[in-house]
Amino acid sequence: MIEKLEHEKYVILRKCKLEKIPLPLSKGTLQELPMEDGVTLTSQPANDSDMDIDEPSQTISQTQRAAAKIVPNYRMLPQAMKDDSSDAISNDLHNRIEDITSEIEKMTPNLRANEKLDEVELKLRKTVDEFEESRKEAKTAREQFNEVRRNRSNAFMKAFTHIEQAIDPIYKELTKMPNFPQGGSAYLSIENSEEPYLEGIKFNTMPPLKRFRDMDQLSGGEKTVAALALLFAIHSYFPSPFFVLDEVDAALDPMNVASVAQYLRRHCGVDTQFVVISLKSVLYEKAEALIGIYRDHEKISSRCLTLNLDDYED
Repeated sequence: MIEKLEHEKYVILRKCKLEKIPLPLSKGTLQELPMEDGVTLTSQPANDSDMDIDEPSQTISQTQRAAAKIVPNYRMLPQAMKDDSSDAISNDLHNRIEDITSEIEKMTPNLRANEKLDEVELKLRKTVDEFEESRKEAKTAREQFNEVRRNRSNAFMKAFTHIEQAIDPIYKELTKMPNFPQGGSAYLSIENSEEPYLEGIKFNTMPPLKRFRDMDQLSGGEKTVAALALLFAIHSYFPSPFFVLDEVDAALDPMNVASVAQYLRRHCGVDTQFVVISLKSVLYEKAEALIGIYRDHEKISSRCLTLNLDDYED
């Protein structure tokens, strides 16, 4: 029985040494405890009286003797545990040990945590790199967009400034009369000064001898003259080689038709030609050449007739 208890004591002490459990001792150290169990078993009985013993006898091994030299320090135990050696105390201690062991097992670190951490860090670095790349692309796109917006705004304002300055003199030239040689007034205004191309542009005119009115309150002839003034102002900024005007004088009185004809005559030249479709004789008189379309009854088709008026000048 004693040898069995000594062996159990050795097993417990060896487990404490293997698992590095700090054990309060009053005598000896765990370092002195050998790790190999040196129990020696004998199968021959010592005398005849031992013939009735079923189990072989055990001699005290070297490890058990080393374990016997190690004495735990029981001062930390409550007095009740020192005095009571019943099975209840033993069961209670075993239960507490099992509970603590269970908690320790729950606290056991995941051996694959480092691998998962490496995977997460790799994924994080990849995500950060993608974010930085996206941020750089967004910054580049924003800079390109701002550059395009600046160029667009500059181009728009360059054209608008020229047209705004040109439209009033052109309108005055189209609307001046013998009794009012200064002519009318016309001007443009931007509704959105920050991004003018996103919203509208107001166009207002004031014909000679009339008060200011909105554009939709002007007569048909006055609207036509205003539209021609705007068209000629735009043409002055980006001239085209020729103009085609299709009966723009339909709503004009003879005086305004004469003003438009004189303006076309003064501004036509080698770089710009005006082709005007009209039924007003005032425009015919100011033209350099006339082109007529008539029907040939014999051939049942249309034919073209060209007349150069410069050849008939006196």
